[in-house]
Amino acid sequence: QGQLTESGGGLVPAGGSLRLSCTTSGSAFKLDGMGWYRRPLGKERELVAGVTMDGGTRYADAVKGRFTISGDSAKNTVYLQMDNLKPEDTGVYLCNAGGKYFTSTRYFRAGDSWGQGTQVTVSS
Repeated sequence: QGQLTESGGGLVPAGGSLRLSCTTSGSAFKLDGMGWYRRPLGKERELVAGVTMDGGTRYADAVKGRFTISGDSAKNTVYLQMDNLKPEDTGVYLCNAGGKYFTSTRYFRAGDSWGQGTQVTVSS
């Protein structure tokens, strides 16, 4: 999926919103298999949201009902709309391409292409 570039991170108070963007370049854009991950300070990287092979979406339990992943093929961009943010959402958010996600199983596999990450900080 070529190069991935994230943007849109920042500092927001609890209850606020942010929209992250990930633009791909250098190869054809493919929305299914795109995913967002995050890495809280001192913790392991974790899946936040992914676009499934059949065009659906899956989310981590901690963000269901608050985050929405979507894409715009004309702009080669995938988004992560984050609403009602909580302090525990703080971390570096990374875009990933070429993964595999399913709605019928919790199994998933991240792809090989990663962005550099964008920092999201939610104050209490």
